[in-house]
Amino acid sequence: MAKWLTASLLAVAGVVASIAFAQAEDKTAQGFAEYVTALKAEAQQKGFDESLLNDAFNDISFRPTVIKSDKNQPEKKITLDSYLASRVPDWKVQQAVEMYNKHKSLLEEIGQKFQVQPRFIVALWGNESNFGRIQGNYSVLSALASLAYEGRREKLFKDNLFAALTILDEGHTSVDALKGSWAGAMGQSQFMPISFLNYAVDYDGDGRKDIWQTEADVFASIANYLSSEGWDNNGTWGRQVSLTQPIKEFGLSKSLYKPLADWQQAGVRRFDGSDLPNADIPASLIMPDGSEGRVYLVYNNFHTLMKWNRSSYFGVSVGYLSERIKRGY
Repeated sequence: MAKWLTASLLAVAGVVASIAFAQAEDKTAQGFAEYVTALKAEAQQKGFDESLLNDAFNDISFRPTVIKSDKNQPEKKITLDSYLASRVPDWKVQQAVEMYNKHKSLLEEIGQKFQVQPRFIVALWGNESNFGRIQGNYSVLSALASLAYEGRREKLFKDNLFAALTILDEGHTSVDALKGSWAGAMGQSQFMPISFLNYAVDYDGDGRKDIWQTEADVFASIANYLSSEGWDNNGTWGRQVSLTQPIKEFGLSKSLYKPLADWQQAGVRRFDGSDLPNADIPASLIMPDGSEGRVYLVYNNFHTLMKWNRSSYFGVSVGYLSERIKRGY
């Protein structure tokens, strides 16, 4: 009898929980529908064409997986060594070299125009979308609307949603083709819509800034971003170094920029232990994993990479892949 009663109570509890969950889902769906209606009205006030808005908002739906991904980004600490092993494996380096050679003429032309070394264009392309193969299959409009509705960074995602509408209004892609990551990053360069409006380039002159399928536009857009954000075509990104003694002052702060000669005097050496170059190049010392991990001197171009993605791990991975491309694998 007790077992039967317990089982019955558990069954009832399960039903109640299911009903509560369903009600919560309904409430979320209802609230989202109202929110999207308000978004559409705001877009109308901004002057977007009614037919465009009807098309764009017709299939916007709440995506719980987007919210889950945003809230549950990996918290487990990984080391830079393991990050580089996963982001820049030998097979990716080999493909990067192959892609560099395949598109060498176009890359050199674009590199010359925007004053960006082609190896960095390819390194970013490979890191962001595996050379265009992984662009994301989320509806960008649904992802951005869901993230705005969730509320923690509402203005950021609303602004990107309106930027996405501008992209559609300008005819660069269609609603059905506007796909990207769960966060709304798009195309082979994984630009957010605002970045697209600021940096995307119609390099082939067909009237569309096509970062989804046209490699010339992808390469030029990446190069334009770097160039616009202060890239130095005569410099590189940084170098791995070794320390002859502990150093307390390190980090990416501009106040910690010092010439290489000062770092040499402070006990910093090339990775092989030899002296640093005798050059008046400002650099920052970074230790992504603390004093027990890898140590780097990084230059202005690394700071530009950090504007693209604020992760020092990401910046190092791009620099590392670019070096492997330079060496030809």
